[in-house]
Amino acid sequence: MLKSVTTALLGATLLAAALSAPAHAQTKINALFMAQAAYSEADVRAMTESFTKANPDISVNLEFVPYEGLHDKTVLAQGSGGGYDVVLFDVIWPAEYATNKVLLDVSDKITPEMKSGVLPGAWTTVEYEGKRYGLPWILDTKYLFYNKEILQKAGIANPPKTWAELSEQAKIIKDKGLLSTPIAWSWSQAEAAICDYTTLVSAYGGSFIKDGKPVFQTGGGLDALNYMVESYKSGLTNPNSKEFLEEDVRRVFQNGEAAFALNWTYMYNMANNPKDSKVAGKVGVVPAPGVEGKSTVSAVNGSMGLGITSTSKQPNEAWKYITFMTSQATQNQYAKLSLPIWASSYDDPAVSKGQEELIAAAKAGLAAMYPRPTTPKYQELSTALQQAVQESLLGQEAPEAALKTAAENSGL
Repeated sequence: MLKSVTTALLGATLLAAALSAPAHAQTKINALFMAQAAYSEADVRAMTESFTKANPDISVNLEFVPYEGLHDKTVLAQGSGGGYDVVLFDVIWPAEYATNKVLLDVSDKITPEMKSGVLPGAWTTVEYEGKRYGLPWILDTKYLFYNKEILQKAGIANPPKTWAELSEQAKIIKDKGLLSTPIAWSWSQAEAAICDYTTLVSAYGGSFIKDGKPVFQTGGGLDALNYMVESYKSGLTNPNSKEFLEEDVRRVFQNGEAAFALNWTYMYNMANNPKDSKVAGKVGVVPAPGVEGKSTVSAVNGSMGLGITSTSKQPNEAWKYITFMTSQATQNQYAKLSLPIWASSYDDPAVSKGQEELIAAAKAGLAAMYPRPTTPKYQELSTALQQAVQESLLGQEAPEAALKTAAENSGL
């Protein structure tokens, strides 16, 4: 009797242990994303939830930081011996990350389907010296957004096709008393300002570096900064633009306080959301303008990729997660805040429905994406240029002198 009770108790204990034990030994990976622009935090969490449902043996710990903290957080984590397995990285960082061995070279993991299916321009986001350090995820450039109602009230039939026309139209709107400062930009002393500056450099046919030396202080680089200063001093640009990041621009535009705004893809559907926006249904979007005789449109490469850190102890699980997040099925499902990297996605009605105007602008803008300089010393160069933009806007230095100083301080 005692033996049978003991056996029963032992059986019950083993059964309880079996029931309480996890069905799979879970591998945990840590992923670092940004908490602004492109995909929303809610979207990233929803995508990740779909991934973990399909891969119950992998759990993903998500961390979100503002864009301004993304680079330093990634680099500092490496120095402390790890922390992240998957990191979001900007198009401007592969040179530095490859040189300093922050990311794994995943060239041998790229399948023929990926090579042929992803838009050629998207690959430049993750490449350095012929190697690939991740998969492109956010395909983005800046567009010119405009308020259709304000242009109509001003008697303006079509949005501007050149930057000179933008100034002319803004002046008409200002002179008619419709808005005191019709244009909003992201000119805070941050990378946002460099994206706006690069858009203009591309319009004016300028260059950043030639034969390893800075050349932005002359030609199109100087023309671009002169345009920014002229727009600021003319009173056509919102004076707070010198402190604005992209989210500030979005809020101002959504409140109906700007007729024109330069911003990323994500603003289109957010500004058209009647729950949060006063201008829903009045949002127009076109490629950023060109310069007569030099360009028809302008665009900056603002794309971002997902990569595996060199300190990751779970590179295979990290790669599985990255391929899911960048897959065509996932990207097509979440195409309202960031457009897919896959060429055939643009023929999918599910992607284009309700954002036909944005897709039309994207076809021209994405084809014209201009890169910020590819150099391991990009951070130094960007910091020097940010200072040049600020000093020029504030009238502390003439653009020519400010850019000359930036060239000297660029580390090149």
